[in-house]
Amino acid sequence: MAATVLTATYNFSAYMIYLPIVITLTVLVSQFLFKNSKTFMIDIFHQKKDIAMATNSLFKIGFYLLNIGFALCIIEFFQIETVERLVVALSKKIGGFSIYLGIMMLLNLLLFLKGRRHALNKEKRISEEIDDLKTD
Repeated sequence: MAATVLTATYNFSAYMIYLPIVITLTVLVSQFLFKNSKTFMIDIFHQKKDIAMATNSLFKIGFYLLNIGFALCIIEFFQIETVERLVVALSKKIGGFSIYLGIMMLLNLLLFLKGRRHALNKEKRISEEIDDLKTD
């Protein structure tokens, strides 16, 4: 006799559309970011490829956990009773998540650039110290 809320609304449909989209977006961005960050990592770790790749893998796992966790935290949809409201709600949630994901990607890129700059400064200091020792 009593209809459940999920059959009377489009909420279940919203969840079933939202989840695969945000997970796919997270995986695609992560693969793109970490495939292209290998060069930075190798440079940061002074050509020590094993350490660079291990660190890159750890960054990738952290990226997945952080972003999929956030996507799950914001998943709640309120009573969606029409297809129009479904489209609007999905647009807001997926759009907001895409903006967040873009910001996270840029923050990771900034971390890589900062690490590279630190590695270059360290190399410069070491070569200056070696030059000073040679002149003494």
